[in-house]
Order: sequence, then structure tokens, then C-alpha cells
Amino acid sequence: MRPPITPTNKAASSSRLIDAAAAAALIGPLTELVARAGAAILAVNRQAMDVADKGDGSPVTEADLAADRLIAAGLAQLAPDLPVLSEERTHAAKPPFPGSFFLVDPLDGTKEFIAGRQEFTVNLALIVAGTPLVGIIGAPALGLIWRGLVGRGAERLPVGEAGIGLPEPIRTRRMPGPGQPWIAAVSRSHADARSEAFIAGRPNAVRVQLGSAVKFGRLAEGTADIYPRLAPTSEWDVAAGQALVTAAGGKVTDLSGATLRFGQRVDGFVVPGFVAWGDPAAAEPSL
Repeated sequence: MRPPITPTNKAASSSRLIDAAAAAALIGPLTELVARAGAAILAVNRQAMDVADKGDGSPVTEADLAADRLIAAGLAQLAPDLPVLSEERTHAAKPPFPGSFFLVDPLDGTKEFIAGRQEFTVNLALIVAGTPLVGIIGAPALGLIWRGLVGRGAERLPVGEAGIGLPEPIRTRRMPGPGQPWIAAVSRSHADARSEAFIAGRPNAVRVQLGSAVKFGRLAEGTADIYPRLAPTSEWDVAAGQALVTAAGGKVTDLSGATLRFGQRVDGFVVPGFVAWGDPAAAEPSL
């Protein structure tokens, strides 16, 4: 099922650094690309699609690969000199990435998609010197795109048959005060004991189960307060969400409270754990 590597999808080394102005010029076309990838996913018949197992035991469907091909071709046109690291093409990646590169999960929440649920996303991040600068998360079945440019704010956009609608500015909210309930976004498909213990140690938490990077979108728009994931995950699951939440006024840290970095390791793309905070003032180490 895996398509051959071509010059349009092969990650290559680059030291070019994209600044905020150049990123701002790209965010519109990148949003369109995410919307098109979402439409390609929705066009796949879930009842009759091909599903295979990858080497790590996770599933991959023809929808994952259709979105991946579309995004690879689009990025090759928009920014042909920037490398692309996609979940579906890690065999082509050559880290570390010293400059700017795109980090893509063509279909985050494949298990949700296979199960017939609506909470799956297309994640696209622009990383500069290890730090996400742009994050775009499309939830095609929900008719939504969240996007953010760090330092310039975040937005939510409706998406439908008529195309992409007008953007609405969004922002994270302050953590509720003592005795008030606060919302913890938790994974439906990847629950882990450490994350549960972290939430249990904070009184008045209300757990809301969500799939895929939708959790980052809800945090960025202020309908959730915190999203802990204290078990290993992958860089493409987190990067777009980190940029989005940061642009919306929040913060994403590793388990020691430090900012996450991406594409800098040569031994893989694992994030040991993280916590996304809607209110940066509430952030604390999670070890």
C-alpha cells in the first residue's frame, strides 16, 4: 500500500529558517491543503477500504495514504526547498533537521476513523529550529479547522461543501479557581495509568474523552483546560497541537516542564510524554 518515494515526498536536509512573515504568507495555502486532505479522507468508504498493519503494529488505511500523497504533492509546490517528515514516510526521513521543515500526520486517530467515529484529524506543523511555529489541525468530519501562528494568534474556521468559512479568533482560558471544576481532555483510545494518576491528583477534574488532536483544538478554543499525555507518543501527534495551543495563549511542556523540541533527535521521533496547559501560569513539572 505504501507509495514509492519520489522527490516530492522525500525528506531532505535543509538549514533554511522560515521567519514569521514568511510563515504568515504560507498559512492560507497550508490551510487549504489541510482542507483538501480532509476531503480526500472523507471520500474513502470506511466500510470497504483497505487496512494494513505497520511495523509498529498500528493500522494504516487507504485514507491515511491518500491524504499523505495529497499533502506531499501540495508541500512540494508550496515550499519545494523544505523537508517533509510524515508519519507515513519515516523511512525517508534523515534527522536531525537543523532548519525549517514540515511535520505531518496525514490522519491522526486512525483507530477512531476505522471505528466509524468522527474525531480524527489532519495535523500539519511548520517547525523552525526545533520549535513549532505554525500548527494546523483539520477535523473534517466535524467541519472544523484550527490553526495558529505563534506570536500572532489562533483561529477556528468552519469547513463545508462550500469551502472554508470565515476565521474566528480563539484563545485558551485561565485555569478555574479553587473548588471550581476544570476540564481535562483525555484520550479515548490511548488511556494510560500515569495520565490518570496526574488527573486524579487534581481535585474537581472533569474528564472529557476525545479522539486524536481534537483535544488540542478544544484546549486552544477554551473549552478544555488541560491535556496530559504522560505516556510515549510521536512527534507528528504533538507538533501542530503545540503550535496551536501556544499561539492561542497556552503552553505545552515535557514531563520536566521544559518546552518540547522536534526533529532534533537521530534515534527516532518519540515524545516520552507531555502536558498541554490552557493557562501557562498553571504549568508545573509532571515527573
